[in-house]
Amino acid sequence: MTTEKIKRMLDACYQAKRIRELLPSLPQGVTPSYIQYLDNIHALEKQGIQVKISDISDVMNLPRPGVTRTVKEMETKGYLRKISSPDDGRVTYISITEEGRKLSQKYNEYYFGELVPYLSEISEEEADCMIRTIEKFYQIMCERRKHYDK
Repeated sequence: MTTEKIKRMLDACYQAKRIRELLPSLPQGVTPSYIQYLDNIHALEKQGIQVKISDISDVMNLPRPGVTRTVKEMETKGYLRKISSPDDGRVTYISITEEGRKLSQKYNEYYFGELVPYLSEISEEEADCMIRTIEKFYQIMCERRKHYDK
C-alpha cells in the first residue's frame, strides 16, 4: 500500500466522522455515544447477558474508566440503572430504563429509519465491505498504538 492510499483512507475516516455530524440533533444533553451504549447494552441483554461495565468496555473496545464515567452520566440522566448483584455485592449490573428505551427507539426509528430511502444506492455488499474494512483498519491502528506505547 502506498503512502498516498493511506492518506486517502484516513481522509475517508475523517469524512465518516463528519457524516455523523450531519445527523439530526439529539435531545439536549444526549451525546451520540449514549445511543451506541444503549444499542450495545440492548444487544448484550438480547444474548441473555447481565451487563457489567466490563462487558460494555469489551464490546465497544473502550477503557473501563471512560465507560464508568459515561454510564454514571447516563444513570444521572435516567437512561440507565445500576443494580447490585444479589450474589456478590461487589458486582454491579447495568440495565436500560424505560426512558433509555424510549430514547433508543426514537433514535433508531426516526433518525436511522429516515435514512433508509436515501441510502438505497449503497448495496448490502458495499455496506458490509465498508464495515469490515473500517473495523480491520481500527484494529490495526489499535495494535500499532499498543506496540508504540510500550
